[in-house]
Amino acid sequence: VNFNASNLSSGVYFYKLEAGDFIDTKRMLLVK
Repeated sequence: VNFNASNLSSGVYFYKLEAGDFIDTKRMLLVK
């Protein structure tokens, strides 16, 4: 998975992973 955060500010972001029947939401901390 590629993620380009160059135009995002520092903070907490949530992302969702979906693969077939699998779905999971995770939290990511971005610090610049």
